[in-house]
Amino acid sequence: MATKAAFKNDIKAVTPKLYKVVLLNDDYTTFDFVIEILKTIFYKNEEEAINITLKVDKNGSAEVGVYPYEIAQMKVEKTHTLARSAGFPLRATIEEV
Repeated sequence: MATKAAFKNDIKAVTPKLYKVVLLNDDYTTFDFVIEILKTIFYKNEEEAINITLKVDKNGSAEVGVYPYEIAQMKVEKTHTLARSAGFPLRATIEEV
């Protein structure tokens, strides 16, 4: 029979790999729409959303958050779905951290 100490040594914590979601600039999506996406999907406050939007406009892209893969993927898909339904070509990508 294994002791508690032996059992504890066999347990290894597994932390999931993290991925950053990056928003890409385009010439058609409005600032207001990007700000709204950042607030509703990525839970950014007004100031953060404005700053990220300006960074995307100036640099061509900006990191909007770091998440486990499944969450990052869901946020990208939701961004694309809302953008397409509003008629915008807004894109987001996932990059491993």
